Amino acid sequence: MQHLTVIAFVAASLLVASIPHAKSADLNSDKQTLLAFAASLPHGRKLNWSSTTPVCTSWVGVTCTPDKSRVHTLRLPAVGLFGPIPSDILGKLDALEVLSLRSNRLTVDLPPDVGSIPALHSLYLQHNNLSGIIPTSLSSSLTFLDLSYNTFDGEIPLKVQNLTQLTALLLQNNSLSGPIPDLQLPKLRHLNLSNNNLSGPIPPSLQKFPASSFLGNAFLCGVPLEPCPGTAPSPSPVSPPSPSKTKKSLWKRIKTIVIIAIAAVGGVLLLALILVLLVCIFKRKRHTEPTTASSKGKAIAGGRAEHPKEDYSSGVQEAERNKLVFFEGSSYNFDLEDLLRASAEVLGKGSYGTTYKAVLEDGTTVVVKRLKEVVVGKKDFEQQMEIIGRVSQHQNVIPLRAYYYSKDEKLLVFDYVPSGSLAAVLHGNKSAGRAPLNWETRVKISLDVARGIAHLHAEGGGKFVHGNIKASNVLLSQNQDGCVSEFGLAQLMTNPQAPPRLVGYRAPEVLETKKSTQKSDVYSFGVLLLEMLTGKAPLRSPGREDSIEHLPRWVQSVVREEWTAEVFDVDLLRHPNVEDEMVQLLQVAMACVAAAPDQRPKMEEVIRRITEIRNSYSSGTRTLLEDKPETAQAQAP
Repeated sequence: MQHLTVIAFVAASLLVASIPHAKSADLNSDKQTLLAFAASLPHGRKLNWSSTTPVCTSWVGVTCTPDKSRVHTLRLPAVGLFGPIPSDILGKLDALEVLSLRSNRLTVDLPPDVGSIPALHSLYLQHNNLSGIIPTSLSSSLTFLDLSYNTFDGEIPLKVQNLTQLTALLLQNNSLSGPIPDLQLPKLRHLNLSNNNLSGPIPPSLQKFPASSFLGNAFLCGVPLEPCPGTAPSPSPVSPPSPSKTKKSLWKRIKTIVIIAIAAVGGVLLLALILVLLVCIFKRKRHTEPTTASSKGKAIAGGRAEHPKEDYSSGVQEAERNKLVFFEGSSYNFDLEDLLRASAEVLGKGSYGTTYKAVLEDGTTVVVKRLKEVVVGKKDFEQQMEIIGRVSQHQNVIPLRAYYYSKDEKLLVFDYVPSGSLAAVLHGNKSAGRAPLNWETRVKISLDVARGIAHLHAEGGGKFVHGNIKASNVLLSQNQDGCVSEFGLAQLMTNPQAPPRLVGYRAPEVLETKKSTQKSDVYSFGVLLLEMLTGKAPLRSPGREDSIEHLPRWVQSVVREEWTAEVFDVDLLRHPNVEDEMVQLLQVAMACVAAAPDQRPKMEEVIRRITEIRNSYSSGTRTLLEDKPETAQAQAP
């Protein structure tokens, strides 16, 4: 009995001792741990973590268990984290299964408590500046370990062989040295140890992996690389060859050597001939082509011509060395690797490149613009991106969220607007049940767009130009707010002949000089107003009744013949008591498309006039509604 009493006492003591720990291991403790982590590690992009907001539903990068009791995923790639990872903080998240801090600027050692989180199965720390040795205390639950593109040194820990659940081990582009341990990992499917300082023979357990897994280690040898020095292939158990077979074998080798020599000499001669021909062609070109600035621009553009590709990620060949650059205020939680893995759908092909709708693995949807014919260097490109990112902070402007630059690819990332463009709403398929835009909505959109353009003109130091105003670059929110997009890119591109479908939006001076100005933006906006008033697109499309190649000229000819009513969209003529306002807006549009740039109003004046038109319509509608009850009352018996 006495023994049972002692056992019961001990059990009770252990239970009491474990209660505080069990109590602390809850969502509130995870929340406090994450707040401590954010407070102790500087970061470029502000996290929306707050003690007053719910962790599981509103914190960027945080995902909870289905019952909302613990944090099980923390993804903070490319958020500008810099400095050493604090010790003894993340290790408290003992329910954490996925940790991604990749593509930041983390430095110094990797704390042991991070890799040893008991539930952790995926650890992504690639593309940082972490150094020191790889910790030996790694969680046995790990299935995916990516420490690539850091500066880890020392040897690969032998204890990695204890990670029997590991399916991927990525340690490339570090400074690891010494031999590779014989990792008996039955589930390992992905291995990359390239570009380190590893040495010695490749263990038999890893010889099934391709040579690319080991390249860049000058002192590694063995299958699948070159044989190690001093080793010879095992002799095959065959009888010694007869003298006749030896002579035949010797002759065969001689014949092979002679053939190779002849082929080599022939190849050298052929290469020399090709070089001579290229030199001749180049000299001939120099004599026949003018060396003007425009021809040089075309030559540069031709050198960077875009190959026909359906996937914007197909040409990104330097993803490991380049990163997405996010702007202040962006709440997106992904990096370049996530973007390249996203499913992409082509939204359209414009004069500056192809636009894609990209859906990431976590459901995030963005728009990716893949630029073509960019002729400026990296420094000028980045400077223009900084300007675009700065001036795009306005409710009527689609903000640039991030960009990517490499030699072969230039990508821009924007918010996805599901309602689509003004062009789609104006000229979409009416038989599909699309409701036409009413007069009030068109005036509202025109005012929104005018405010967006005026903001761009003012915020850019008075010199910023949109350069590509058209209906397809006006996006509509769910509330039918108009927002301008694809601005400030003309300065990065070549100046090719404008495509026929864009001539209608271009000011006369732009067609001649190939240079956009704020005055040419006003002209393009005037064409956009005419498009909303007439329902006709300024496109060269003879087979379409809703297209007029030179819309301003057509409107002028109709008005000149005093057939003004024939100008307006039939969908607008169904609205009563708006004829006067329609004529007033038509006058604003005609002022904007004046042939002489100096005769065009500034966008502030355009906003003032459209505001007056909108107010007059609103007050007129209100008066009409107020009069109806009185009229009804007067007619009552």
